[in-house]
Amino acid sequence: MMGSSMSDMGGYIVLAFIASQFINLFNLSNLGTILSITGAKLLAESGIPSYGLIIGFILLSGFINLFVGSASAKWAILAPIFVPMFMLLDFNPALTQIAYRIGDASTNPISPLFPYFPVILAFARRYDKDIGIGTVISNMIPYSVVFTLIEIIILLLFMGIGIPLGPGGGISYVL
Repeated sequence: MMGSSMSDMGGYIVLAFIASQFINLFNLSNLGTILSITGAKLLAESGIPSYGLIIGFILLSGFINLFVGSASAKWAILAPIFVPMFMLLDFNPALTQIAYRIGDASTNPISPLFPYFPVILAFARRYDKDIGIGTVISNMIPYSVVFTLIEIIILLLFMGIGIPLGPGGGISYVL
């Protein structure tokens, strides 16, 4: 019984090994640090206001969510680059994470890779037997857009007023 269970995990073990090698090479090359410093310099020189940078990161996070289903995998890819980059631009890491979570959460209903998408589809099929993935996504797009806009407005209000995002999680970060 244990042998058959372990044989089912073979693909995952190979994938985890390859992913760990990639992460290790990424860390050894200091590519994340280089991208963070270079990106922060370019963004500082571009003159884009802080609101624009946060909205851009939210949209980037939402776009990536359409192709990568795992929230922790996306954060593992984006955090080593964007957290230090935004810290160099005086953004608190909590602000970077909430911007990531807004982009990630608001596009979940329209991402076929969302783990609960089959559940949404199953519930929709209870009421319409002919409904498919495309119909569910097209019906969820307005909700996704509205959720994104409302969450962006709330975050911009927090930024404008200077309300902390949580205990020890302010808006700005001073090196």
